[in-house]
Amino acid sequence: MLSEILLSQFDHEMQTTRDVLARVPEAQADWKPHPRSTPLGTLAQHIANLVGFGAMIVHLEERDVSPPGGPPHAPVPFTGTGALLAAFDAGVQATRDALAGASDAALLVPWTLKAQGKALFSMPRASVLRSYMISHMIHHRGQLTVYLRLLDVPLPPIYGPTADQAI
Repeated sequence: MLSEILLSQFDHEMQTTRDVLARVPEAQADWKPHPRSTPLGTLAQHIANLVGFGAMIVHLEERDVSPPGGPPHAPVPFTGTGALLAAFDAGVQATRDALAGASDAALLVPWTLKAQGKALFSMPRASVLRSYMISHMIHHRGQLTVYLRLLDVPLPPIYGPTADQAI
């Protein structure tokens, strides 16, 4: 079953991501490694918010990030590591519940991302969940670990021990 395959990877990646997010130093939320880089807190909040889109992907057939005549998507701002983890945990639970209840047929239904009413892409829900939620989150988690390393914050194991753990 597709949901079981997605959930096994989802559970592993969400725990790993939570471990990384828990290390975000609130006092350095505005820090960025380069003038054009995203600030640490904003990047961490983006990662925490991404997981919440999973339930929407399972339950809806499309999302318009800036609907014609409507306001564009306004990201949730970083207010602290505790709030960051609470938002992440809520998103994980909502997405996990949605995935656990999804049939193969539902996960093969096309899902479309739009901007200003125009389709940016349309793919089966399972592909969107894997590529545009999980992989997207992993990409930004990698960025976040570089930020943390540059700030000398010890990193948790991700796909095995880091230089911060004894083997």
